[in-house]
Amino acid sequence: MQPTATVLVYSDNANTREQVRLATGRRPASDVPEVRFIECATLPAVLAELERGGIDACVLDGEAVPAGGMGVCRQIKDEIFQAPPVLLLIGRPQDAWLATWSRAEAAVTLPVDPVEFAASLAALLRDRTALSA
Repeated sequence: MQPTATVLVYSDNANTREQVRLATGRRPASDVPEVRFIECATLPAVLAELERGGIDACVLDGEAVPAGGMGVCRQIKDEIFQAPPVLLLIGRPQDAWLATWSRAEAAVTLPVDPVEFAASLAALLRDRTALSA
């Protein structure tokens, strides 16, 4: 059986979560495992899933309300031991500095560009796989 990567997707917007799923497909690149998604629409759900463990990467919507993905990222980097890498969805390219502040490993702009998104997610999953090997 092929290994799978578990990706947590946080957004209060179902359309944004769908964009992430569609951009990823079964796997974001041929050299990374197939992806299984856990979708969360609230901060408490995100924290509960991360505490449960087994998350290989997070995709956080920087435009989510009331808890934006940038603040959520910073919180999980502070509070979750060995927090998974984060791909942040940002509203404008000018917000990249905020992604750095939040300690996200990568950021892409909304709406999701499938090629850019898949490449960024694949890079995070490769790094995570290399660290656990």
